[in-house]
Amino acid sequence: MTEQAAEERPGIAAAIVTDAGRVLMVRRRVSEGQLSWQFPAGEIEGGESSEQAAVRETQEETGLTVKAIKLLGERVHPKTGRLMSYTACEVVSGVAEVVDTEELDAFAWVALADIPEYVPYGLFEPVQEFLTASLAR
Repeated sequence: MTEQAAEERPGIAAAIVTDAGRVLMVRRRVSEGQLSWQFPAGEIEGGESSEQAAVRETQEETGLTVKAIKLLGERVHPKTGRLMSYTACEVVSGVAEVVDTEELDAFAWVALADIPEYVPYGLFEPVQEFLTASLAR
């Protein structure tokens, strides 16, 4: 997919939600290529920042209220060709559960050492660096 084609579709905002030394991952009912387990994510809506979309998608998919801490980076995803943004978030309130049962079938709080079992092809480098720094404490 070309850069131009990626720009014609809305960007995707992913929330990198950490809590108690783990990161929140969700499993999609329908995989996007090799992507089955991933971070809570969805399309950025008109007038929304990528950080606002990451917070909203986390709420819609898992019921967790989170706040955006910082934008970790953006890229055209090598597997999907979609423009992706990644935002570090922390839990404000709630308990994670599968709220969006049409899109998701499971969630997991994943320790740093276990991430390769969920995402065997590796993470976007700025996300990996953030998780290594924040989860290894």
